[in-house]
Amino acid sequence: MTSVKKPLVGVICDRKIIDPHPFHVAGEKYLLALKDAANVTPVLIPAFGAESDLEEWMLHLDGLFLTGAYSMVQPSLYGAEQPEDMEVDNARDSTSFGAIKLALEHGIPLLGVCRGFQELVVATGGTLIQFIHEDARYQDHREDKTQSLDVQYGKAHSVTLVADSQLANICGQDEIQVNSLHVQGAETIGDLAVIEAIANDGLVEAISVKDSKAFTMAVQWHPEWKVLEDEPSRNIFTAFGDACRQKS
Repeated sequence: MTSVKKPLVGVICDRKIIDPHPFHVAGEKYLLALKDAANVTPVLIPAFGAESDLEEWMLHLDGLFLTGAYSMVQPSLYGAEQPEDMEVDNARDSTSFGAIKLALEHGIPLLGVCRGFQELVVATGGTLIQFIHEDARYQDHREDKTQSLDVQYGKAHSVTLVADSQLANICGQDEIQVNSLHVQGAETIGDLAVIEAIANDGLVEAISVKDSKAFTMAVQWHPEWKVLEDEPSRNIFTAFGDACRQKS
């Protein structure tokens, strides 16, 4: 029997210090969603930053995935100052932003979630709100970390999908219910980005890239969570996987 080669999708790692050594890690829930819903093979890209041979990686990859993380995008990348208590991951930033640039140049499909959404916002010329819960324009988008994971990742609010947008066509709906587990969000959207979805409080929750050579999208929520149990989430990963198969 002839086997069909699955697309290889690069997953940018976080660099974390774990008693007391540096590790390059990625959440299992993202990897499982890629494997089970997108039907691709995830491969981890170490967050070596400027020392990453990203051009070499891109020669072998059919897709790029940007995960969520507890760290925040370095504020200096969008012209802001870093608060003292903010957790950042400069190694991931350097790796992610280099990889995004190359993916756009080479037409490599890209999907980002949560922090990955914020990375794409900044990479396309936008800026971020550092603490949404301190901004009177918006509701609190954070999860309650005292609750179980099922509660934290439960549906929290609706998002309206822009009419005739890529995301609306993928999901087959004009409004969906999503979870909400983020401190930061999009403040401004750059000229390269296209708004795909807006939360019920007006916060931009999904973007694509204008005139991109391949599928390029990011969402602020977490569609990877129990992805096979939620049709819009499954459709997002399936569409990404299909784009990767077309690339390969």
